Amino acid sequence: MKFLGNVLWIICGGLAEALGWFVYGLLFCVTIVGIPIGRQCFKFASLSLAPFGKEIRYGGHTASFIANVIWILVCGIEMAFLNAVLGLLLCITIIGIPFGKQYFKLAKLSLMPFGAEIV
Repeated sequence: MKFLGNVLWIICGGLAEALGWFVYGLLFCVTIVGIPIGRQCFKFASLSLAPFGKEIRYGGHTASFIANVIWILVCGIEMAFLNAVLGLLLCITIIGIPFGKQYFKLAKLSLMPFGAEIV
C-alpha cells in the first residue's frame, strides 16, 4: 500500500513539490547564513517525494527550539495552515483521506522542522 500511495503521490504533484523544495534548499545553501534553512528545505523535499511509510520523530535542544520559534514567526504558521487546509480538502472524499493524512504530517513538520528527523 505504501508503494502504491507513493506512486500516486508522485504522479499527482509530489515530484514537482519535491523538486521545488530541492531548488529552494540549493538557493538557501548559497549563503552561509541560509544553510540551516536549506537543510530544512531538503527535509521537506525528501518527505514530499514519498511521504507514505515515513514517520517524523521530534527531539532537539535549545538551539532547535529557538530556531523553531524564529521559523514559526517567519513562515511556519502560513505553511502549516496551507498544508492543514489541503489536508482537510482532501479528507472530504473517502479516496482522498490517505493523502489528506500525509498533508497533516507535512503541516506538523512545517510548523516545527528544526530538531525533527524523518524515519
